[in-house]
Amino acid sequence: MAAGRELEGKVALVTGAARNIGRAIAIALAEAGATVAVNARVARDDAEAVAKEIRDAGGKAEVFMADIADGRAVDAMVADIVKRHGKVDILVLNASIRKETAFIDMSYEEWKSLLSITLDGSFFCTKACLPSMIKAGGGSIVTLGGMTALSGAKKRVHGSVGKHGLWGMTRALAKELGEHQINVNCVAPGQMDTARAADRSARAPVSNVPMGRRATPEEVAGIVRYLCTPAARMISGQLIYVDGGQQMF
Repeated sequence: MAAGRELEGKVALVTGAARNIGRAIAIALAEAGATVAVNARVARDDAEAVAKEIRDAGGKAEVFMADIADGRAVDAMVADIVKRHGKVDILVLNASIRKETAFIDMSYEEWKSLLSITLDGSFFCTKACLPSMIKAGGGSIVTLGGMTALSGAKKRVHGSVGKHGLWGMTRALAKELGEHQINVNCVAPGQMDTARAADRSARAPVSNVPMGRRATPEEVAGIVRYLCTPAARMISGQLIYVDGGQQMF
């Protein structure tokens, strides 16, 4: 484990933590001293591998399987985490799915499936974790956005809408939860170097990225880790791009 233990004694729930960015975030929070609840919907073997990697490095982690689009499943998962570890201090809303479909060919079922994870899942998880955070006197919520939230993308209307809604939720929650000492921020990865087979960014050119390369999951995880530390308590309601300078205003 890394020398810094700024999250010692904290309990973190990371959704969609079995692979890629979620995996890196779970490991980064554990390196900072947090006990990590590794959530996945179906990829139990991958989730168990992440938890084992954390434990083998001296950290604390357990797997909690749940479909975050199912409110009852989320309530049961968070209740189990609180029963086992006493609280939830940190919530990282990372779970998502990536699909490419021309809008004219998009079914309502596909539209609803993506939005149910991005928006309904974020609603259920936040509602379930808030009582614990408030009781503990504060906490951190980090949402994982994307560049298409503001720029849009062909064949990803549902993805753009979901991430844009998540950014709106982030800002609104930051204003509402500040009085409880809960900071809420959004981290938006740019083109990523991940193992995701259907990742569009793996096929996209990097010529429009000033840094000249794709970001790694660990670089995104480092920002998420920082936003959950005591040093970042006054950072809230912010959208932080990890994109090598591609998105500038």
